[in-house]
Amino acid sequence: MKFQGSDQYVATQDLMLAVNAAVTLQRPLLVKGEPGTGKTMLAEEVASALKLPLLQWHIKSTTKAQQGLYEYDAVSRLRDSQLGDAATADKVRNIANYIVKGVLWQAFTADQPVALLIDEIDKADIEFPNDLLREIDRMEFYVYETRELIRARHRPIVFITSNNEKELPDAFLRRCFFHYIKFPDAETMRAIVDVHFPGLKQELLSAALKTFYDVRQLPGIKKKPSTSELLDWLKLLVAEDIPLEALQSKDEKVSVPPLVGALLKNEQDVTLFEKLVFMQRHNR
Repeated sequence: MKFQGSDQYVATQDLMLAVNAAVTLQRPLLVKGEPGTGKTMLAEEVASALKLPLLQWHIKSTTKAQQGLYEYDAVSRLRDSQLGDAATADKVRNIANYIVKGVLWQAFTADQPVALLIDEIDKADIEFPNDLLREIDRMEFYVYETRELIRARHRPIVFITSNNEKELPDAFLRRCFFHYIKFPDAETMRAIVDVHFPGLKQELLSAALKTFYDVRQLPGIKKKPSTSELLDWLKLLVAEDIPLEALQSKDEKVSVPPLVGALLKNEQDVTLFEKLVFMQRHNR
């Protein structure tokens, strides 16, 4: 199975090599990069291109590694035991009825190979990656309540994304193939935009890209706009029929773009941008 990109996802050559290397090595692909650079979408597109089912585990700050394996629903079992009828008594006697299978269990026991996305692993507790070391490495885990060993029928293609909110343990990193998605340059960005807006006028796109990269390069900006925010902005420009002149500055100086709220997402950055425009206008 080789990933060669897709019609809906512009993958650079180094990204395709990373995906295929992880598949060959049978190791999880750890993907880092700025928010909005397509880390989560990568797993979706690889699964689609390779015709594999995709299982997704979106990590939160409260997520525990055990939840990916299974959870024992003791509360439901206790409640059922208090009902006292014969039908419920048979159910209560079999503890397996109260084992809730997690995403990893589903991936391990699937009838065919699957793609598994563990999304934003750095949101969880620092011990979360360590708690999954053995299971991801050996592709098996033990269910103590039912005394059974769950082994993977087929090794899933595992994608793990991180926004670098926390450092991941060295032992965990050793078991992964790593790739950092660089922010797209203007040429790659044009290709990405063309997938989403194939009929967009090139003059409008050029002016929009210039403004977009000007905003990203603004010194001191707190939250740089991402690819997804550029696409949102372009969608608004087209929907509102914003003229090309509104994006162009006669003297090549930075100006506040229309619908700037699609690009800048906090008041500090908006204020900083407005100050820069004000200073440039008064330094003519």
